[in-house]
Amino acid sequence: MLQGSASVIIALLMGILGVAYVLWQLRLVLSYDQGNDTMRSIASAIQEGAAAFLNREYRFLAIFVVVVAAVIYVLLREWQTAVAFILGAIASGGAGYLGMYVAVRANVRTAAASSRGLHEGLRVAFGSGSIMGMSVVSFSLLGMTILYLIFDGNINYVTGFGFGASSIALFARVGGGIYTKAADVGADLVGKVEQGIPEDDPRNPAVIADNVGDNVGDVAGMGADLSESYSGSIIAAATLGATLVIAGGDPLAYIGLPFLVAAVGVLSSLFGIYMVVGEVWDATPTTHEDTNVEAAAEAPAEETVIGDTDERTAPEEPVIAPRFTSPSSSSSSGGFLAFIKQFVAKIDENATQEELLTALRRSVWGASVVVLVLSLVAVLLAGVHFNYWIVILVGLVAGNGIAYATEYYTSYTEKPTQGIADASQTGAATTIIQGLAVGMLSTVAPVLIVALATLLSVWLGVQAAGGLAVEGSLTAGLYAVALAGVGMLSTLGVTLATDAYGPVADNAGGIAEMSHLPGHVRNRTDALDSLGNTTAATGKGFAIGSAVLTALALMAAYVTAAGVESLNLLDPTMLPGILIGAMLPYLFAALTMTAVGKAAFQIVLEVRRQFREIPGLMEGTGTPDYKACVGISTESALREMVLPGALAVVVPLVVGFVLGKEALAGLLIGATSSGFVLAVMMANAGGAWDNAKKWIETGEYGGKGSDAHKAAVVGDTVGDPFKDTSGPALNILIKLMSIVSLVFASAFGSGWLTF
Repeated sequence: MLQGSASVIIALLMGILGVAYVLWQLRLVLSYDQGNDTMRSIASAIQEGAAAFLNREYRFLAIFVVVVAAVIYVLLREWQTAVAFILGAIASGGAGYLGMYVAVRANVRTAAASSRGLHEGLRVAFGSGSIMGMSVVSFSLLGMTILYLIFDGNINYVTGFGFGASSIALFARVGGGIYTKAADVGADLVGKVEQGIPEDDPRNPAVIADNVGDNVGDVAGMGADLSESYSGSIIAAATLGATLVIAGGDPLAYIGLPFLVAAVGVLSSLFGIYMVVGEVWDATPTTHEDTNVEAAAEAPAEETVIGDTDERTAPEEPVIAPRFTSPSSSSSSGGFLAFIKQFVAKIDENATQEELLTALRRSVWGASVVVLVLSLVAVLLAGVHFNYWIVILVGLVAGNGIAYATEYYTSYTEKPTQGIADASQTGAATTIIQGLAVGMLSTVAPVLIVALATLLSVWLGVQAAGGLAVEGSLTAGLYAVALAGVGMLSTLGVTLATDAYGPVADNAGGIAEMSHLPGHVRNRTDALDSLGNTTAATGKGFAIGSAVLTALALMAAYVTAAGVESLNLLDPTMLPGILIGAMLPYLFAALTMTAVGKAAFQIVLEVRRQFREIPGLMEGTGTPDYKACVGISTESALREMVLPGALAVVVPLVVGFVLGKEALAGLLIGATSSGFVLAVMMANAGGAWDNAKKWIETGEYGGKGSDAHKAAVVGDTVGDPFKDTSGPALNILIKLMSIVSLVFASAFGSGWLTF
């Protein structure tokens, strides 16, 4: 039987393996062809805008981290927790920065690869997404296991790591969400609605800010969000495992099991990633002349080059990129490798959206199957009850169930979204009404799935302990809930890759449009972009579901650590705590929505000014000032993210110290309940509005330019901050408040306000 420390060491080794993959894949992605000079210039402008935002955001966060670490030390007198907090912030921020760095360089490489074929474009984009996915998993595992070993197995100190990851996640998600949607709304309102120019048109001054925003919101933001869930679920399970004393049980085994499950998840994710990107490379190189992008530009380069290109234009030497070949062409493959290669996706040029989606689904399914097999081995090695393997299965099934429910309500091939498109025929008002109704209705399935998963996990945990009559059995049930969260997130490496790939494909389409590549290249990038829209919607659903299970587990860990013996509604502080908690997600959503509105207003004014004052801008002979819009988005996002971020940290501390630990437990119950439902509603309503517009753009109800399309564009614009700012940020709110409560649990008492 494996001891707890042995499980943690295995997790450490798997973290190192994940980092090795990240470095290898990073080198591979950066070796791909970048296309012609115009493409490189556009990509360089996106890179500059992304770097400007992240560098300024991280400078602010560095100060925040130092201040909070000092507060932790002053209040708790634990330098270990303060160090763990700093390391958690570095791990989460580092993963987000690396993912962003790769994404804004993979976009132009995806556009160039798409000129060679649809499958090659998919592999480049998905390969870059896998760097984000595996960075989150590997950096989190390395940080937590190193801290656990350094602190001699004291898991209480490691909770600071989760707090650090959560803090970075909140600001990355909120700041990135404000940036991306301010730019998107501003670009759409003036470009599409007022000027009637298409998306990603180089004449639109906000087009570069819009492309930058796709990355800061859906790559760095989503990565930090799921990094928080991943580390939080492991910490919650290990914290509860440390208090688990049941007949014949070793607490170290229960501490080590979540680390062991996460470790096998690394191997499983690598297998899932291989199913998409794993074809063998031919030794014959491809130069960038082979991509046909040099001759593809239909307009002179000076009309579409972004900014000063003297320093950005790459050398004239051909760029070497590997060529894809069929797995069967390799004669050196062994029997096992040949068997594995049978699972690699094979996509031809005429692949439908359903075939592309199936290729990505197979990667997640494959990883899930491998996790189940290896986690069974992990449970047997840890020497814990077989029920805990079933709990892991429950978590995986729940995660996939939430993803499919999200897809049903947001896909334009399904009736809910088509109903919104149908309502658009009578104007924007009915579009909004129907979209809100779809969003509200979409909360039913995820809530029932999470409720069922929680009940089943608790029952399995209690039965594993010998029934409710056994002392410690209820804690075993709560431990099982936390383990279900670990199971749900065990395939995060590949799940996040399918989501982070989307912004890369979206940017690739924008670069292809702005650099006037041939129609067949744009068709391929459009297909990849449409696929990314679907995976983004399901990814948000998965993120929300995992956030709730993580928050429930952290809440249980807090109640245990704070010594809250019972949650009594007759307690005079309990009900006020629940009511305050239920209100907080609405206040938080209002602040983030208002922030997007303010920033979008400034961008709209700037874009209008440029169209009015720059001669020849509408005709394509004038050059827009892209940097002005990038600057407005950056300033607004950094300024507006402070208040929502402070709210999530300060309110739990105030309630805990003033009203006491029981009231704080009530706050967490109220915030998790209302935040979960509100997040699902906002994310799915926004996704449905977006895809209703896309459904009309396929030719339904008059197609582009029709009255129905104009109404759908309004719905999509309203839905943008729903699905990409407020909704996703609520995930982090409920998790951050829970982990703040857990970290400071020992400092709370009966409260300053006594009855």
